[in-house]
Amino acid sequence: MHELGIVFHIIDTVEQVGRENGVTQVRCVTLDVGQVSGIEDPYLMDCWRWAADRSEMLRGARLQIEPVHAVTLCDACGKTYDTVPQGRTCPYCGSGDTHLLQGNACSIREIEAR
Repeated sequence: MHELGIVFHIIDTVEQVGRENGVTQVRCVTLDVGQVSGIEDPYLMDCWRWAADRSEMLRGARLQIEPVHAVTLCDACGKTYDTVPQGRTCPYCGSGDTHLLQGNACSIREIEAR
């Protein structure tokens, strides 16, 4: 379950940003989570509830997850397409010369604090 490691990293980052900005209590953390990031939202939420309550700054803080749609670019024809239904093969020209533009990352979008 790599979600626990991700949550620990998020908490460390939020606490560091909070200390730098004089924050005493975080109310909500919003994450952008890519559709093909490999992160399972229910596991992430379970890990968050467990780990955030062990942090004085994040105790009781909500975690909000915003999905990021996966989009692939075909280098052969220059078109973009939905990654999940098509995979690596371009539906327009059949090329496998493609790369993911978005949808495989996890990042902190917003920290709501008091």
